[in-house]
Amino acid sequence: MASYATPITTASDTAASPVASVAAGRGRIDSVDLLRGLIMVIMLLDHTRDFVHATGLQQDPTNMATTHPALFFTRWVTHFCAPIFVFLAGTSAYFLETRGKSKRDLSKFLLTRGLWLIVLEFTVVRIFAFWTVDYQNLLGIPQVIWAIGWSMIVLAGLIHLPLRAVAIFGIGMIVLHNLADPLRVPGFRGPGSPLPGFLGSLWMILHQGGILFPFGFPGPGLFVLYPLIPWIGVMAAGYAFGSLYKMEAADRQRLLVRMGLAMIATFIVLRAFNVWDPRPWAVQKSALLTVCSFLNVEKYPPSLLFILMTIGPGMLFLARFDGVRVSRIASFFITFGRVPLFFYLLQWLTAHGFGVALGIIADRPVDHLFQSPGPGQIVSPDSGFNLGVVYAAWIAGTLLLYPLCRWFAGVKARRRDWWLSYI
Repeated sequence: MASYATPITTASDTAASPVASVAAGRGRIDSVDLLRGLIMVIMLLDHTRDFVHATGLQQDPTNMATTHPALFFTRWVTHFCAPIFVFLAGTSAYFLETRGKSKRDLSKFLLTRGLWLIVLEFTVVRIFAFWTVDYQNLLGIPQVIWAIGWSMIVLAGLIHLPLRAVAIFGIGMIVLHNLADPLRVPGFRGPGSPLPGFLGSLWMILHQGGILFPFGFPGPGLFVLYPLIPWIGVMAAGYAFGSLYKMEAADRQRLLVRMGLAMIATFIVLRAFNVWDPRPWAVQKSALLTVCSFLNVEKYPPSLLFILMTIGPGMLFLARFDGVRVSRIASFFITFGRVPLFFYLLQWLTAHGFGVALGIIADRPVDHLFQSPGPGQIVSPDSGFNLGVVYAAWIAGTLLLYPLCRWFAGVKARRRDWWLSYI
């Protein structure tokens, strides 16, 4: 989530703008913005499916017993979003340092921005996502913005260590955290069941995830969807990764290819032996569904295999577009990549808004789209649409958000108001 800004590449100057270059001498790396913009747009697909698809809020698209390939891959492709989003947030922090920001100033910025993101998660993001202020039943669902916020707070201290130590910390957390999978505390199982104590609740926030009731039951619930480990490690690794952009372009491209291929190969080998991931794969009723099962690794929290499966191709993408000149299509996605938080907030309104608008137009129930998600949410079987409508709404939403993001990117390029770095 970059906070530095540069002019948007226009159609007239794309032919002379190398993607991997530092744009306009202001510290932006276009290939990084391109990847970030692409995964932001894919994120909108995931949330559009949540609110528009007939089973978006009920059926797990990765449940091999109920899914089908089109639904599975519509969900699976969006798995790239969170890891790359968090990873590149760390990379952006490193770029700020290379632009001359002192470690003290960078620490202050990471700390304050991290706290700001946590506040946003429980206020603006929550309201934009659920369209309800019913805090009596649901305090919030901490998701990627929460994880980035806490990761920034930890990174504010880590950056004072040698870069090698930051890299070891980040990679170590990613590789080793699954060893803690067997350590689980009893979660909430309904009225009358015991609630986890302080240490149990802390462990759920750090690694296990689940439903907490900070003020006791009954009371507002907190569904920890994004426990902080290993997201903190992913951001730390992304920060160390930023140092690669001090290398010569040709050397960096070769290294990115080797890293990407090594990560993908490691994923395939480990997955083939069904190790290092709590979701084993199994032969299904068709070859394509067996492939789906093979790719269906754990996201909450993301396993080592989940990180390898997503960050590895991201490395290859960065290598492929390192030094390539910006096309009109690339410029379109770069625009989103330069204002990721702005886009993230608006895409919730867009996805949810399409779900409500399409339901009203088609005279289908939409009451569930104004309720807090969870067991108490009542969803009519007549609500929602097929995947074709989901994809049409996603494309329309992307086109709707483009001029707004282009405008805001222009504002950030022209002005240096301190608050712009927090949006």
